[in-house]
Amino acid sequence: MFENIIDQNAVLQLKNDILSGQNAPSMLFYGPPNSGKGSSSLELARVLSCEQKAEWKCSCSSCEKHRYLLHDDILILGNRSFSAEITACKSAFLRNHTVSSVKLLFYRSLRKLQLRFSPFLLEDDPNLKKIMTALQSFDEKLNEFLAFNAENPDKGKLEKLCVSLENDALVLEKEGKLGSTIPIDRIRRASMWCNITPNGKHKTFIIENAQNMRNEAHNALLKLLEEPPSTVSIILTAQRREEIIPTILSRLRQYRFFKRDVKSEKEVIRLVFRDSINEDVLQSQNSRLTAYLESFAPQSTEKLYPLAAYLVVSMAGIINYSMKNKGKKEAYQYFKLLENNLTPAAGVLRTEPSLNSSAVIKAIISQSGGFEKDSFSGFLKICLEMINDAVRSNENPQFIVYNNLIKKHFNETAAAVEILKINVNIALEALFYNIKKAAEAG
Repeated sequence: MFENIIDQNAVLQLKNDILSGQNAPSMLFYGPPNSGKGSSSLELARVLSCEQKAEWKCSCSSCEKHRYLLHDDILILGNRSFSAEITACKSAFLRNHTVSSVKLLFYRSLRKLQLRFSPFLLEDDPNLKKIMTALQSFDEKLNEFLAFNAENPDKGKLEKLCVSLENDALVLEKEGKLGSTIPIDRIRRASMWCNITPNGKHKTFIIENAQNMRNEAHNALLKLLEEPPSTVSIILTAQRREEIIPTILSRLRQYRFFKRDVKSEKEVIRLVFRDSINEDVLQSQNSRLTAYLESFAPQSTEKLYPLAAYLVVSMAGIINYSMKNKGKKEAYQYFKLLENNLTPAAGVLRTEPSLNSSAVIKAIISQSGGFEKDSFSGFLKICLEMINDAVRSNENPQFIVYNNLIKKHFNETAAAVEILKINVNIALEALFYNIKKAAEAG
């Protein structure tokens, strides 16, 4: 078990808990991006459902379904970006189309997205009817892909099918409007699912990026965590455990996933994607695996990083200029900290600081190419990660309040663009205004 997770100590703890019969009903997997949290969640679901000894290549019907993410006893909530992973897996498969494990890798990357559109979860969602045709077409192409003879294929036809699947997945991700937050109705529907008898041995309910649950969803989840059915395991994932509210955190057994060292990340890229990474494009502290995946993204972090720093630094500068003589000492210190810490990351963009939000936004949109191919939510995520990193070492408790305030407005901005289709320019203007107004109010 867990043979497919490379060099992550958290899975050793998980394995010991399972073998000793001490596995918890509810868990939190937390750690940096691409540290194996999602893969370990899916692997745990397979292990707990296995009818034999739970080896990765187990031949039982349950394991076969779980390997292809086709088992009815798994449910996943929580949105994230799928484009880079899907494109990386597609590229790996087209380079190695006769290797069954790489074919499975690409198929699983597509299924991870498809699972977000569970009819059970979205039964009452009016948006489901709008994308039903697209979902059915996507499912048909997935079945065609599975049936494709990889040993002696028509390479042109195979590549065309893979590109079509990739494009359809990106359309589903965009048009599905899953949103960056997890609403209460999804948690309620998931709770109903958890209380239905499993088709096999065990059910697993996974909430990825659980920190994005809306406030009203917390109470609904608490009810499930207080009395979870014995046939269900509940797994939450997050980058930091501090992002999970204490009342929920206290009901979870915590497993910490660490960033792998350079050697291990290279090994993941070699074994999983049958590839390597160009070290020349990396900074010393960068995750090799994250950089590798992002090299397949429509807009790489390398390009968006200075733009994100420029946005945060400019916003902080504008806010501090307006508050300088208003006696808001802690707010001024907080935004001054952001301004000082992130100015170097903004690079040449910050050589001529501007106190005009419209000018800043115009420059950012121009430099980003208008956030082509739906990279805006990823851009805002980079901004939030920068802010968290900039203030992490500061022990002022009030700074946590400002961090939560900024997170709230950034998430609302992402939702405005993703779900309500508000123009990016207008959404960013509102973001500047709302954070400035909140800061001035103290």
